[in-house]
Amino acid sequence: MTLYFYFARKFALIFLGILGVFFLLMTMIDLVEQISRFSALGVALPQIVELTLLNTPQAIYNILPLVMILATIALFLGLARSSELVVTRAAGRSALRSLLAPISVAALIGVLAVAMFNPIVAATSKRYSELYESYRNEGADILSISSEGLWLRQGGREGQTVIRAASANPDGTTLFDVTFLAYAPEGGPFRRIQAESATLLDGAWALTNAKVWPLTAGLNPEAGAKTHDTLSLPSTLTQDRIRDSFGTPGVISVWDLPRYIQQLQEAGFSARRHAVWLQMELARPLFLMAMVLIASAFTMRHTRFGHTGIAVLTAIMLGFSLYYIRNFAQILGENGQIPVMLAAWAPPAASVLLALGLLLHMEDG
Repeated sequence: MTLYFYFARKFALIFLGILGVFFLLMTMIDLVEQISRFSALGVALPQIVELTLLNTPQAIYNILPLVMILATIALFLGLARSSELVVTRAAGRSALRSLLAPISVAALIGVLAVAMFNPIVAATSKRYSELYESYRNEGADILSISSEGLWLRQGGREGQTVIRAASANPDGTTLFDVTFLAYAPEGGPFRRIQAESATLLDGAWALTNAKVWPLTAGLNPEAGAKTHDTLSLPSTLTQDRIRDSFGTPGVISVWDLPRYIQQLQEAGFSARRHAVWLQMELARPLFLMAMVLIASAFTMRHTRFGHTGIAVLTAIMLGFSLYYIRNFAQILGENGQIPVMLAAWAPPAASVLLALGLLLHMEDG
């Protein structure tokens, strides 16, 4: 057990060191990008730094498989150069048993990443999106789903409008049993509209069977109410912006995703994208373990055999290939080409089996 704890501690320290280096590097790169993007808009430096710090956790979360590969490579190259692997084998410990420690650490990191780091990334990503839109568009269009129905907010020069609908079609362009509450630029409400349905066209909502109540101070809203068979309201929303508002699963904590998926389905939206993301997050620890196995298959040998650079490059390229296959399976799952569970769990499971096959071939010929 002492040997296993030694390998586990060494692997964890290497992983944290590489992760810290990537954090500093990606923070500096993103800071330069944010400065070039927002300096012309008059955004102050402290606000740009805040945007950078909010955006970096998501970038780090996405490159965890790469960090895992590099940490495994660094671990076994160091053990090979110091002949510790040779001593371990001479003591009767097989290569597969030596992998138990880093695999266990990878599984623990994956579980902690999903259970603890994922909610942090979701919160920072959501806050970053809100600040990004507010700095660029002077007010973000926001969509949320709750047990009371679908809520939208659109902004413009005429002020803000809050929209509530009981349900919607799958792409969010047609709302049913919908209410519009318009606010003047000064902040007070000045009009309420209730309609049977509202369809989003190019730059406007087309309402059917609508009733409009003026909310001017001193007037009786019901006395001034008017009904319209059809009514057109200007809108800054587009189909893409609505889809992006609720269609980014990464801004929702993995703990809240099951309830959010249920609310999406009750509101009439397709929750397939979120269901695929949820299953892929649950499969993340298995994929990180596969990255450890892939990297170790090419680096668990003594340096005297040569071709170390080629082995390292092969391990990294194979890891990247499996990562892109995983992303491709995610796209297929979101589009309904393959089942959700197959899209999420097949790539990491296949990666583990492939890595085990490579390990057995490398070790036992």
